[in-house]
Amino acid sequence: MDDETAPQKGTVTQRAIDRIKAMIGEGRLEPGERLPTERELAVQLGISRSSMREAIRALTVLGVLEARHGSGIYVTQLEAGDLLETFGVVADLSRGPRLVELLEVRRVLESTATALAAARITPDQLAEVEKHLTAMNATEDPEVILAHDLAFHREISTAAGNETMAAILDGLSSRTFRARVWRGYQEEGAFARTRREHAAIHRALVARDPEAARAAAAAHVGEVEEWLRSQLDHDSIS
Repeated sequence: MDDETAPQKGTVTQRAIDRIKAMIGEGRLEPGERLPTERELAVQLGISRSSMREAIRALTVLGVLEARHGSGIYVTQLEAGDLLETFGVVADLSRGPRLVELLEVRRVLESTATALAAARITPDQLAEVEKHLTAMNATEDPEVILAHDLAFHREISTAAGNETMAAILDGLSSRTFRARVWRGYQEEGAFARTRREHAAIHRALVARDPEAARAAAAAHVGEVEEWLRSQLDHDSIS
């Protein structure tokens, strides 16, 4: 039987998580480095093996650790995209008013990322943005538009040069929710409006005008917010 009783287990497991994170943060475990065995860690940190196992499992889910079959447990490269992947789960599972909150966060971050991109975007990145804009304008198929819409915004957030911000935005860009938006826009005949919004963002990037880019991106996400609020008066968003 473990030394810790059941009521203590959550607290002990959290302590194990905190200790492993501290070892990584202090440089005692580097990205890509193999962890000591579960038994060795448990002894080193004075924690039962079962609690250590739970801690390792939790940190693996969070993208901090990875299990390699037949080799052991390793610290990941700690890339922002891996660590912030759970944002995507939140966006996919949220409904109703919570989605409005997520869109408010996205509006703040996306307008900032687009302003940064206007100052930093390379000619090749700008060409990619234009390619996706052209593809969106050339079809009425919501699925095709959705794919290029995601790529359009992802290219811009990448061009901002902030990997952490790009990872958060990627997580907040739920494909499930965006598909619902595009279907709704199709039903309302609102494709023309959203195409104008994308074109305004593109023009600001071409002009390398950060403030115009910020305003265009904020207006674009703001329109989605307004659409969502109107939908909440009729049904639940899934």
